[in-house]
Amino acid sequence: MKFVILGAGALGTVIAAYLARAGEDVSLIARGERAKHLAANGVTITGLEDFTVPVEIITDPASLNSADVLILAVKTYDSADAIASVRHMEVGSVFSIQNGVMKNQQLVAAFGAAHVLGCISMIGGSIEPNGAASFVMNNPTIIGEIPGGHTDRVAEISRRFSDAGLASGTSANIMSEEWSKFVSWLGLSALSVMTRAETYKFLSDPDSARIAVRIMRETAQLPHELGIPLNDGPPFSMDQIITGSEDDAVASLQARGQAQSKTAPSFRQSMLQDVDKGKRIEVEETFGDTIRQAKAHGIAMPTVETCYHILAGISRLSE
Repeated sequence: MKFVILGAGALGTVIAAYLARAGEDVSLIARGERAKHLAANGVTITGLEDFTVPVEIITDPASLNSADVLILAVKTYDSADAIASVRHMEVGSVFSIQNGVMKNQQLVAAFGAAHVLGCISMIGGSIEPNGAASFVMNNPTIIGEIPGGHTDRVAEISRRFSDAGLASGTSANIMSEEWSKFVSWLGLSALSVMTRAETYKFLSDPDSARIAVRIMRETAQLPHELGIPLNDGPPFSMDQIITGSEDDAVASLQARGQAQSKTAPSFRQSMLQDVDKGKRIEVEETFGDTIRQAKAHGIAMPTVETCYHILAGISRLSE
């Protein structure tokens, strides 16, 4: 099976390295100094495991004609240009491991609905100053058909991930998975940037956890309006967070934070990692898109909207 991974950030690098080490045919599309480093030194993983593996590095996507599986792993604000660079390819299946829920429509517009799968990836990692990808959380990458149900192609891709050592699974209701992750991701990302703290720290704090709960509750109105049920964990008991009392929801996040202090104490949300590096952050395609959808449905999201404006300002000041 031919895998093409578009984007050599932390997640794209980890997936490429593990698949290549398992003997899969992998091409990793990278650019600039990152591409030069990977081509010269190989792809290095540290953290949960330490290894270096050679991976085919592609700097000109036009040189690729086809892929059995194309994986979009760039930042959301780079999606349009990235997709345009590979739109000529014939692909069997394509999916995005990005944050947010805009990604599927963008891929459908480029490749057609029959080729697009839904996906969430809960891998935790970062790119170190020496170019290695620090892999700190091997949480599942879950794949599914957007209309729902199970298919052989989804099962086969997931099996290849699992055989390579990447936690993976399939879902018959991938849109529920995507929205469940996104609801929690908005809450965690906003607090990570505003506190500048490791994830477990702001989850464990009662005040920052309360703001995260309010963001999650407001955002959850949107999938409810769209008729998409949220899953009840893991990593969070969404039913308790969304429908229980606010105090119980806060306690639930604090418990998660205390557990994470032991399992992944150094983990920092991807949005905070970008702020630390002085990079643009994924605001418009996540918080901004949520606000626009909410207004279209007549849904009020005062906490989310406040965070959107704060983060949009931070993003501009970081550039």
